[in-house]
Order: sequence, then C-alpha cells, then structure tokens
Amino acid sequence: MTFRHVYVHIPFCRRRCVYCDFAIAVRRTVPQERFVSAIRAELETRRAAIAPPTGGPETIYLGGGTPSLLEPEAIDRLLLMLRTRGDDRGRPDEITLEANPEDVTPDAASTWALAGVDRVSLGVQSFQPTVLAWMHRSHDPDAADRAVQVLREEGVTAVSVDLIIGLPEAARPDLANDLERVLALDPDHVSVYTLTVEPRTPLGKWNARGLVEPAPDERHAAEFLRTHEVLTTAGFEHYEVSNYARPGLRARHNSAYWTGRAYLGLGPSAHSFDGVVRSWNVAHWAAYEEHVVAGRDAVEASEILSGEQLLLERAYLGLRTVEGVPLNGLRWPSAAGDRAIAERWAEVAGDRLRLTPEGWLRLDAIAGALTTPPGGG
Repeated sequence: MTFRHVYVHIPFCRRRCVYCDFAIAVRRTVPQERFVSAIRAELETRRAAIAPPTGGPETIYLGGGTPSLLEPEAIDRLLLMLRTRGDDRGRPDEITLEANPEDVTPDAASTWALAGVDRVSLGVQSFQPTVLAWMHRSHDPDAADRAVQVLREEGVTAVSVDLIIGLPEAARPDLANDLERVLALDPDHVSVYTLTVEPRTPLGKWNARGLVEPAPDERHAAEFLRTHEVLTTAGFEHYEVSNYARPGLRARHNSAYWTGRAYLGLGPSAHSFDGVVRSWNVAHWAAYEEHVVAGRDAVEASEILSGEQLLLERAYLGLRTVEGVPLNGLRWPSAAGDRAIAERWAEVAGDRLRLTPEGWLRLDAIAGALTTPPGGG
C-alpha cells in the first residue's frame, strides 16, 4: 500500500536526558552523509511505499533524537528525497521538525523554511535553570525566546513548545513560571507531557535506589488541571490529552496516529502501521545502517492486529482526543460508563463519549473498563 503520513527517526543526540528511553545514539559528531544515505537505501527497499500516484505524502515528521543536529543542508536533501517519491509537484500539508532551542540559528531556520518545514516543535521542557540542569538539557532558560524569534523572522509559520510536568521535588519545579513563560512566547501549539519513570533510564536507576521520589499523584493531577485551566483560558484548545493548539493549528501528523490512519516509519526504531499490521525497525543506529546499506529490510518484527485489538486500540486512542469515540465502539451502556458520567469524568455528546480533563487523568482505567467485557477476556 501507499502511505500519506511519513515519520523519520533521527537518533542522534549530544547527551541523553535523564528521563529518555528512546532509541538514540549519543554522538559528538553526527554522521550526516551516512544517515541521509541510509534513509535513501531504506526508501529503495520500500520502493513505491510513499506517496499515491497523484501526489506526495500529506505530512512528514522529522523526530528523534535531535533532528536539528543534522546540518540544514542534510535536512533539505532528506525532505527533497521524501517529497519526490511520488508526483514531484506534491507538497505536504505539514512538515514538522523537532529542534532543540540552542540549534535554532538564522541560517538553519532559513534553510529549514526553504526546504518546506512549516512547523518546528521546540524541546523546551522547562524555563528553570535547576530543572534544565537536572534533566541534563543543553540549553539555558532564555534559549527558547531567542529560538522562537528567529523562527518567526525566518519564515517558519508554526511553532510548538514542549513542556514536562509531574517532576519530582528534587528538580525544584515551578509550573506557574513555566506556563507564564510559554504564554509570553505566543506559540501556535503546546505539548505538555507527564514525566514517566522508565527503568533503564538514569531517572529509573535513581528512583530504584531511592535517590529520587516521583511526584505524588495528587500533585501531578493538580498540575495537569492547572495547565488545562491556564492554557484554555489563554485561547488554546485542549484537543488531546497532552496537546493544546490555537484554533485551526492542531498537529496534523500526530492527529493521524490518534485517528488510526496508516503511517510509514523510516530510520532506526521507527514504527509503521498499514491499518492492520504494525511493524518496527531495528533500534540501534549501527545495526540499522548495516541492514539498509546491504539492501536488507530494516524491519525487525511485526504483528497483525486482530479485529478485537483494532477496536480496543481505536477506542483508547479516540478517548485521548476531545472528539471522543462513538458509543457503539464501547461496552455501552455499562456501570463503568454510568459512574464516569456521574463523577463528571466523561460526557455524552450526541452518539459519542468524550472524557473531561478529570477523566483524562483516569484514561487507562476508564478505557479499560469500557472496552473489556465483564470478567475480562
């Protein structure tokens, strides 16, 4: 089949953040040419997988890792290669590049914009020096201000800012300051992620040794709801659990994931989904490069989702969004549904069930209760 949504995983980073469990490759010097050549080689194994005959992909997302560590010219070549797999007149509706604030320079931003990047997702995470140092981030608190100004001046039309909430007390979080600084940037989109403790990360090891205590559930809930209040009052639409957008400026690529559309993943550890089969590439950069340069498929494994699995996944993903899911896709009516409505964790709008912000705090439990038959199974 062909894919209208393409993700490229660029694994390189200067250093690993304390919470990061992604497949990354820490490099002082990024192998620019080798990476672009590897993606080109993987594309050859995919042949006509990208782009219907009438045009190119609708969205391209360059994620990582730290895509902004690639030289701007390498980003240009990569995008040209992806955009011309089908009709070379096709221009994606959205091209997103993840960037660290310290990598945004006038030359880089200008080249990105000319290459077609119209949306940059800035990994700000916090505006507090103590938090940034604790996370092992490389930028200073004012880097985001400089980056947004440069992106606007050089023609990038949409800017998204990432924040992390639910930090342990050891990081000395100050949510009020972070939200104030975000609004001062006047971004088009904000992603607010909850810190999770993954066992293999430095944070996971600190936690296991008792050196860091995770944020209590009560504080996380308060921060989530306060963030919702501040950003929606400022005019943002809380359209997915972790995402806020100005009207009309939702992330189109990520919305494809949440609505169950097919997507193609390129690069180490990248996942693909064709509507029934999910597959994923080998994770490590060196192994991935070896596979594709030798002309072998980079896919490490795949799984075929059953009809029941697809229904469960669509219900869970749908409940993450403000649109919710059709009632006929849930176990409805049910005692779990009645309770969710009585507690104001959910509401029925027409023939759909939508979760409230309070409900999103209980997403896993509610989704499980509304999609699993009584008695499990």
